[in-house]
Amino acid sequence: MKVILQKEVEKLGAPGDVVDVADGYARNHLVPRGLAVKATKGGVRHVDSLKRAHTVRVGKAKSEAEARAQRLIAAPIKVKARVGEEGKLFGSVTPSEVAAQIEVQTGVKVDRHDVHLEEPIRSIGVHEVKVHLFAEVDPIVSVEVEPAG
Repeated sequence: MKVILQKEVEKLGAPGDVVDVADGYARNHLVPRGLAVKATKGGVRHVDSLKRAHTVRVGKAKSEAEARAQRLIAAPIKVKARVGEEGKLFGSVTPSEVAAQIEVQTGVKVDRHDVHLEEPIRSIGVHEVKVHLFAEVDPIVSVEVEPAG
């Protein structure tokens, strides 16, 4: 059955896409939830307006994410941690700690799952951390780990 997507459906498409799906999937899942409508001749005209609206929404969200990225890379994020001998940390600095400090210091709310550490931070100093904000918007943030107290 051919349907026109009304909302973004993961692994299927974006609003306005005309896709071919199984009849049962369309009848029992997509249409009742308002995710899609059956493709008709009149619906094809509706596709253009859906695509334009989706493009505008995505463009606005991306520009907002780029503005947040500029605020993140403007200044380093300072994290205090307990330090032992030779600058080694007791434990490590986790993505949730980095996300919390980003929100406190810059006002930008970041989910801990969007903070990507190559490996846990276990020493004092400056470390580079990648933060995912939006598709193709992944700023590299400087995190300065300082001894507490």
